Amino acid sequence: MKIAQISPLYESVPPRLYGGTERVVAHLSDALVEAGHQVTLFAAADAVTKAELVPVRDQALRLDPSPLKSNVAAHLNMMHEVQQRAGEFDLLHFHVDLLHFPFFEDRADRTLTTLHGRLDHKDLPDAYKRWSRYPLVSISNHQRRPLPRARWLGTVYHGLPTDLYPFVARPSGGYLAFLGRISPEKRLDRAIEIAHRAGYPLKIAAKVDKADKGYFHETIEPLLDTPGVEFVGEIGDAQKAEFLGQAAALLFPIDWPEPFGLVMIEAMACGTPVIGWNCGSVPEVLDEGISGYIVDSIDAAVAAVDDVASLDRERVREVFERRFSAAAMAHDYVDLYAGLVGLGDRGLRLRA
Repeated sequence: MKIAQISPLYESVPPRLYGGTERVVAHLSDALVEAGHQVTLFAAADAVTKAELVPVRDQALRLDPSPLKSNVAAHLNMMHEVQQRAGEFDLLHFHVDLLHFPFFEDRADRTLTTLHGRLDHKDLPDAYKRWSRYPLVSISNHQRRPLPRARWLGTVYHGLPTDLYPFVARPSGGYLAFLGRISPEKRLDRAIEIAHRAGYPLKIAAKVDKADKGYFHETIEPLLDTPGVEFVGEIGDAQKAEFLGQAAALLFPIDWPEPFGLVMIEAMACGTPVIGWNCGSVPEVLDEGISGYIVDSIDAAVAAVDDVASLDRERVREVFERRFSAAAMAHDYVDLYAGLVGLGDRGLRLRA
């Protein structure tokens, strides 16, 4: 099949540091190419991809040092470019929320839209009712709950290349890890308390967005003086393997309707179990007592730290390979593509 992947322009594809959606687009595009499909990626020019790249901006927005830039204009320019070339593809796969809806109504049935964010915002139900023809994909079953009447075709969990992060059978770090973004909903304060009460060092590799700097300085920064806490800062894929692989466990103590939680499967790829809050997608991603523990209190999380050493890290890695590889993600998307373009069984054979 000839498939267009349309990525957000906020981060490079894949991101050099923090970033989820563009990372998933990168891995999906490469996996589809490896499966024998013709993939064209619409993204910023700094993308690294096996697909044919259509550079719609000179660089990702976050990496652009220009003080005057417009993410709206950048994305509208990309929509125009996709419109101009839409006839070249069997299917257009969008990852830009609902930005494209007004522009592709005449070919909505030849599109697929993966929604990567939370869907409980006030204005979304009316918008998805207005543009109800667009086929949608959720990244967890929990994510779609606020929009039960939307045109959901399925849920496809995120995936990573199996060779991206090496398996670590015997970690030597002796610490707990927190990886991601520092914001109120990510609850780094919980992670610090859990590690302190469990008697483990905590290493924090996290990004601080402009919007969260006040929260960081007022709430989190004073906690960084807690004994055993080390703030590493924002890291990329090159550093993640050791950071996650050498940890005893990843702490994921979120307090929001997490749509997926890519960091959980990044840890699992290394064989590192996850202690996650019973919130959002966590019960769908973690296999209780196999790839980690699902908790709903600080006390339960501290107890899980004591138990996590008993988990088989090889089984954690096996769960990742079976459920969350990039090949598995691409396989599930191709099933949906084939149904949309009317290929049926022929479409399934095209997976290669």
